Amino acid sequence: MEWYEEEVRQIESIRSVQSIPADPVVFYGSSSIRLWENLAGDLGSPRAVNVGFGGSTLEACAYFFERLVLPLRPCSLVVYAGDNDLGDGHSPQQVLSFFRALSSKVQKSLPGVPFAFLSIKPSPSRESLLNRIRRTNTLIRRDMETRHCGLFVNIFDPMLDAKEKPRPELFTPDGLHMSPDGYRLWVDVLAPYRHRILVEDCSAFKLARYP
Repeated sequence: MEWYEEEVRQIESIRSVQSIPADPVVFYGSSSIRLWENLAGDLGSPRAVNVGFGGSTLEACAYFFERLVLPLRPCSLVVYAGDNDLGDGHSPQQVLSFFRALSSKVQKSLPGVPFAFLSIKPSPSRESLLNRIRRTNTLIRRDMETRHCGLFVNIFDPMLDAKEKPRPELFTPDGLHMSPDGYRLWVDVLAPYRHRILVEDCSAFKLARYP
């Protein structure tokens, strides 16, 4: 995990001097989160906090959870990661194990906190991995459905065209990172889940979590 250490330390340094909103809705994960520059504005919530770090895997998200997520005292948590794990050659079952490692930490440290996972997206540059992405999303969805506070958000299917190919307009020219149109689509997909993600009243579980 040494590869991520410099950026993680930078995030920790920024957070140490930056004002964090009360009851933050933490978005955590890879560059698809990190590059969502107008996250709070797009969602219409000043409580949305971006804690993405470039190139991160689900394995790395689990590893750095205590350093990057817990200090923010989140009211809810939204995670996007997993495509980099597959791009590194891991199998869907291995990616599921990384997800379970993260989910177990969430369940242990943030009991009762709403926890959403955005499905792995279908990037043009990783079109050869589409079947593995589908399989991984299915495994994670089934696992998330067993978790009381878990929520699986399918952004995979809306990002495909009528021929089941990734929609190029949703991506930057590198075919991997998201375009503004891509983020607008994510906002639309998240809209039905706003009441579960942008929790207005955290008092029901806040006192049980934090002193």
